[in-house]
Amino acid sequence: MTAVSRDDDGSRARHVDCLAGGRLHRLAYREWGDPANPRVGVCVHARTRNSRDFGPLARALAPRWRVVAPDMPGRGASERLADPMLYQVPTYVADAVTLLARLDVEEVAWVGVSLGALMGRAIGAMDRTPIRRMVVSDAGPVLARPALERIAGYVGVATSFPTHAAAFAAVRAISEPFGPHSDAEWKFLVDNVLVRREDGTWTLHYDPAIAIPFREGLKLPGDVDLWSLWDAIRAPTLVLRGERSDLLAADTARAMTERGPKAELVTLPGVGHAPPLVPVEQLELVREFLERA
Repeated sequence: MTAVSRDDDGSRARHVDCLAGGRLHRLAYREWGDPANPRVGVCVHARTRNSRDFGPLARALAPRWRVVAPDMPGRGASERLADPMLYQVPTYVADAVTLLARLDVEEVAWVGVSLGALMGRAIGAMDRTPIRRMVVSDAGPVLARPALERIAGYVGVATSFPTHAAAFAAVRAISEPFGPHSDAEWKFLVDNVLVRREDGTWTLHYDPAIAIPFREGLKLPGDVDLWSLWDAIRAPTLVLRGERSDLLAADTARAMTERGPKAELVTLPGVGHAPPLVPVEQLELVREFLERA
């Protein structure tokens, strides 16, 4: 049986056992809405984020949707992996397939931010994919090298802070590309990823070892080209691009409207990488697109 508890954001906290590297690990996930609702939206976070980010979106969708958001391995309430080289997209995709099997549904809408968008693209390109509609937040078929190097510069580097104020300031600075947010939205986004230790110091919610395979991948020269996956996708797709994004170039985003699923494209002014889907205007874009199904 899967343990069930209710969290302070109205979600039900659950988990499922997944297999990687010959070992089982616990994948935690949150669920909002009626668990019997066949309309299911799966929301997957960015590389250094977790499922809590989707609380505002889930509450907006929950009257008509069952919303599920996992913590990918090494993040949030999910277990850390013994072999850090398993912190890669194939492992995450395999875990997502296990989660989909646990949900016992034939089809889902997929909402992915950055890493979650990469996972959605991989699953959406498969034969017999369960993804019937997809929202991609700022991750395209070409991943720009400078952006990957920028992300590698902070992932797993500084994860311990003497005070909450120091931790808050550091995460807030790193998160500046998320774009304009209210003070309440920044508090929500920053506090989601902070954990207080027993000694009173503060740390981030994720395993710093997630950076190891990410930096190993940067030893290969040039941008990352994933057009073959994009061209195989057929589900209606919405692409949200930050106007200031350094990961998803404007010309790549335009090409995404002409190839593969021929996506709809919305460019968000003043936003970089990646739109976190917290401001009301971003929530409404997602909700309207999913409700069009």
